[in-house]
Amino acid sequence: MQFNNRSFGPSVPPVTMHLLAINILMWLATFVSLKVWGRDFNEILGLHFWKASNFMPWQFITYMFMHDSTNFYHIFFNMFSLWMFGGLIERALGAKRYLLYYIVCGLGAALVQELVWQLSWQNMLMSSVRGPVANVNDLINAINAGQADFTMDQFFNSMVTVGASGAVFGILLAFGMLFPNVKLFIIPIPFPVKAKWAVLGYGVLELFFGISGVMDHVAHFAHLGGIIAGIIMILYWKHTGIIRRNGIY
Repeated sequence: MQFNNRSFGPSVPPVTMHLLAINILMWLATFVSLKVWGRDFNEILGLHFWKASNFMPWQFITYMFMHDSTNFYHIFFNMFSLWMFGGLIERALGAKRYLLYYIVCGLGAALVQELVWQLSWQNMLMSSVRGPVANVNDLINAINAGQADFTMDQFFNSMVTVGASGAVFGILLAFGMLFPNVKLFIIPIPFPVKAKWAVLGYGVLELFFGISGVMDHVAHFAHLGGIIAGIIMILYWKHTGIIRRNGIY
């Protein structure tokens, strides 16, 4: 992906630089720890389902600075996108507002992911309990009576997500809303695409993959959560006059 515009400047502003550094350092630390000591920091700092024994409240923040240490492409594409677009949004919003935006988009992604897990758990209960059940209390009683086909704690602790993707998708959304007519070259599309259409296309793809249930180990609905949080914040800032209604560019 490339800009068809050179007016933004090459330097990376401080908040984006620090976000890049923290994510990369945490990935390296997790990689080394897993290789040397067999300890995966994602078990502590990754976001778990709220019912899991491994869940801790701080994971709503820490998960967005963690990545799969066994998958280099996971952190590479997130950091590449953050490097390419983050600085532009930081300059547009200012350092403090940009950091707030980044964190809120990450939180939005986390909350949507927790909701998806909750719905998955309820669906699992409905499909795993033997015999008819009338309500949630009957489901819980069935589990306690040993009528469920899975171990609940194992199921809960298997639900974990890591990555800056939710926050990064929020940044992509901000780029599409603040610089809607900037043209991007997106491989393999052979012609430039305006940012607003590129972001819309990404959103539609994430919705499609999320609904279709593609088993690719990607939290597509979390990405949508980051986009939704970003839309709310950008529209609020436009409404209050912090951002001009017709965008910055």
